[in-house]
Amino acid sequence: MTQEAQVQVLKAGVVGAGVFGGYHAKKYVELPGVELAAVFDIDLARAEALAGPLGAKAYDDMDAFLAAVDVVTVATPAVHHAKAALAALKAGKPVYSEKPLAVSPEDADALIAAAAKAGVPLACGHQERVVFQAMGLLDIPEQPTRLEAVRRGTPSDRNLDVSVVLDLMIHDIDLALALCAADPVAVEGEGEADRGYGLDWVKVEATFANGFTAVFDSSRVAQARERTMKVVYPSGEVEIDFLARTFRNTTPFPLIEDFTETPAGKDPLGQSVAGFLKAVRGEAPRPVVTGEEAARALDLALAVEHSVD
Repeated sequence: MTQEAQVQVLKAGVVGAGVFGGYHAKKYVELPGVELAAVFDIDLARAEALAGPLGAKAYDDMDAFLAAVDVVTVATPAVHHAKAALAALKAGKPVYSEKPLAVSPEDADALIAAAAKAGVPLACGHQERVVFQAMGLLDIPEQPTRLEAVRRGTPSDRNLDVSVVLDLMIHDIDLALALCAADPVAVEGEGEADRGYGLDWVKVEATFANGFTAVFDSSRVAQARERTMKVVYPSGEVEIDFLARTFRNTTPFPLIEDFTETPAGKDPLGQSVAGFLKAVRGEAPRPVVTGEEAARALDLALAVEHSVD
């Protein structure tokens, strides 16, 4: 890559002008070496409402939108992630998709294949991985023996196109897969669709080939928010409170106590998007979470859903 190419400002586009589309659009405004050029939404007025104040152009025509950008973030409702991402990849555009990468293994595989064919990065927004990196947790040189994750939210009308597994639990599934070198071999659990939109609370235990077990407890109909995790190692435990952004560590391996003061600790989404842009420019070998890793998280999430059916 030439020096001129390295300093080229990338033109970014965001698909989806909802809440998460707004978050991503503002990151492209804030980050160096990139500008927000376009926002796509099937509702042009909604796209204009997001794009206009940020100095970008609004589109409701996907081909025209893709012609105007170098990189694409997909922040639509989850059930539409794959369609938008596939269109961008087929146009040769690197893609950062919000989680989940897709809602079916077939769609996830199609995205990975399209990215490989185009020779461009495919990233997924499992941004809790950035928090783990900021803490130093991914550098502990021991395999954990057990993980217990609780992720509960209060009732909301958002993200009801997918179950609580694909909405909330998949964050903890990705983290468990990042910590454990083995593959899951069995899942047993219980859950219920309280509101009729799909599973609203689920508690499962996944067993891995090396004996590691992971307990995932997620709800979107809880009375209060709670996001905690305990990771058990042969030498000790790490307990994390994601809401308080604190942890307790009894292992002999040092973690980064002031991780909340690091760039990654302060702005996980910004660092995740920045990591994607580095991969696009060839400054990093990969984004924070690859398409393949996101597909692996999706596979286990769907196995969780099936275990409850």
